[in-house]
Amino acid sequence: MGNDFDYLAKLQDYYADHKTLPSYSTIAQMVGFKSKNAVTALVARLKLQGYLESAPDKRLKPGLRFFERLLAESTVRAGFPSAASSDRGDTLSIDEFLVERPSQTVLITVKGDSMIDAGIMPDDIVIVEKRQLANVGDIVVAIVDNEFTLKTLGREKNEFVLLPANKAYPVIRPQGQLEIFGVVVGQFRKYK
Repeated sequence: MGNDFDYLAKLQDYYADHKTLPSYSTIAQMVGFKSKNAVTALVARLKLQGYLESAPDKRLKPGLRFFERLLAESTVRAGFPSAASSDRGDTLSIDEFLVERPSQTVLITVKGDSMIDAGIMPDDIVIVEKRQLANVGDIVVAIVDNEFTLKTLGREKNEFVLLPANKAYPVIRPQGQLEIFGVVVGQFRKYK
């Protein structure tokens, strides 16, 4: 698949910009092919690998593997530097990695800084699996007095409490009913 990964990357960039895949003639221009046969062969290889599929109207559409991203073979240390590797590793679909139950999963933008000591910053996106049961220690989206809040589920004297991860905020001890909306299963942020 040598250069096919480079061609696939161009198709992925095109899709990110236009939310559709290009025509065969546009693919030829993008990758520098002179013949339609070369494009047809490339598309056939990418279909065999699961990156592309044909829609009922014969247009190209993303395949199951289209949204996989390269997972580097080497890890990166957060401490002392280590030797870098430029070898291609496996691929990983972010959706498959973070979302176990798509029908029960929502993405929620975080507002406020009550969870910064847990590494959850304002404007982060948390991946929340909607469920009413949670374990002590889970980071949850809870409903208290008809308002949503993001906290760690805790327990004091056989009562559930919501613990912030910022000393500037108090522990929430619900006077009424505490309802769990869902459990945080992941998070991400985009650096500007």
